[in-house]
Amino acid sequence: MVKFNPYSDKPMVEKKIRSFIAFDIEDSSIKDQFINVQNALIKAGADVKLVEPQNIHITLRFLGEISEALIEKVKNEISNIDFKSFDVEFKGLGAFPSFNRINVIWVGIKKGEKELKELFNQLESRLRKIGFSPDPKGFSPHITIARVKSRKNIEKIIKILNEMKDYSFGTMSFNSLRLKKSTLTPKGPIYDTLFEVRAK
Repeated sequence: MVKFNPYSDKPMVEKKIRSFIAFDIEDSSIKDQFINVQNALIKAGADVKLVEPQNIHITLRFLGEISEALIEKVKNEISNIDFKSFDVEFKGLGAFPSFNRINVIWVGIKKGEKELKELFNQLESRLRKIGFSPDPKGFSPHITIARVKSRKNIEKIIKILNEMKDYSFGTMSFNSLRLKKSTLTPKGPIYDTLFEVRAK
């Protein structure tokens, strides 16, 4: 959307904010285990881009680049979401879209999957009211820990995934749903919390 500055004949381009709704992973002992897996991938010679430890999270809904006005509407909608604190167990490693063509390496969600899907459905309903289209990808609860750039040493990657397909990384309570801002930089994205909703 283009706005006009009354003191200039040049149009002003409305600022867009790249944003998403997520739960941060704040348990350091669990996060340390994710880092151990990342280190194992590097040691195996995998050609991967790792997710920075401070950026590890579960994306509930990616919103894209939206206006500041729409950000305010999103805040209003998620402030009315009703959820209680619930436990999430992180279990197993996997890959998207498949082991035959690995693009993303993820940690799976066992306990808590039902609650996350219910929250996603609540969000979808509220976001539709303020003009968002349905999420074309739907929702598959997971945590991305690495992105694979090539098939270098792919057999070693698959071996690690198979060895840890049932491994439990632990359980933590989810009680803070956050609207996050993503600023893309040459060194990787920087995430900032714009708004937080606490469990009731």
